Amino acid sequence: MQTLLRVTNLSHSFGNHPVLSEVNLSLERGEVLGLLGPNGAGKTTCLRLMSGLLTPNYGQIEIQGINLAKHPLRAKRHLGYLPERPPLLPELRVDEYLRFCARLHRLPRRRITIAIDDAKQRCGLEDSGKRLISALSKGFRQRLGIAQAILHQPRLLILDEPTEGLDPVQMRALRGLIRELARDSGIILASHLLPEVQAVCDRVVILHQGRICFNDYLNDDKPIYGWRVQLGTGSTLLKLTALPCITGAVAIGEDRYRVLLEDGTDSAQLAQQIMNAGLHLRELIPERTDLERAFFDLIGVEEGR
Repeated sequence: MQTLLRVTNLSHSFGNHPVLSEVNLSLERGEVLGLLGPNGAGKTTCLRLMSGLLTPNYGQIEIQGINLAKHPLRAKRHLGYLPERPPLLPELRVDEYLRFCARLHRLPRRRITIAIDDAKQRCGLEDSGKRLISALSKGFRQRLGIAQAILHQPRLLILDEPTEGLDPVQMRALRGLIRELARDSGIILASHLLPEVQAVCDRVVILHQGRICFNDYLNDDKPIYGWRVQLGTGSTLLKLTALPCITGAVAIGEDRYRVLLEDGTDSAQLAQQIMNAGLHLRELIPERTDLERAFFDLIGVEEGR
């Protein structure tokens, strides 16, 4: 496998307000990674840092092994980026806009027409070259946004909420496009739509309060497991979530909790940490869960609220 992106100890603050703290992740060629998190979790800041729009206070980002901070132009040659609001110019026609973007990417003149035709073909825009961008539907605007991101054939694609505002038919078509693009690239897809992430992503990273609290692959052969814990009377959720091995917990009854653990942590380690914290462990039962339940457990949202 070829590592296209490596993020190491990434931290960032705006003034005295920390937004990201010690984020570590990597992306392989052919992989679609879903970046999930509630509003304010740090998703957009993380994407802007990885795309070079912001400079991190601390940490390192490598694209194709190239340090983004030290060699930004070299690194960005391998990067395609679609922000939540595609940077379209509504007064231009599709071909005019793509030609403008190709020049920004400094493509050789002899390659521009070929690159535009290839991007249009891959994004289903073959018959739209003469159309005004202002006349395009939301779905076609998203396709055009992706087309500008792949003009220079980048190995890494970062897509921020690419299905936002699309109808079910448009969403399905865009999912197919993302999977097709992933054959030659690695893709990071940020979304708040859990079903969309499950439908198209191989792996999911969940951000909460600026930290990664979940990072694992999604497939039917490897379900997500949690633990149902019952503690002695007077125990609190705050004491439980303070344990180093727990990435997320939610109360499901009086002195009863559902928890998710750090990768590599087993039941014996969990039980030992609970007892070391002075808590009385009454019950510890494994249970299979799904991405939606895991997401809400990790961000501490109780069911029914």
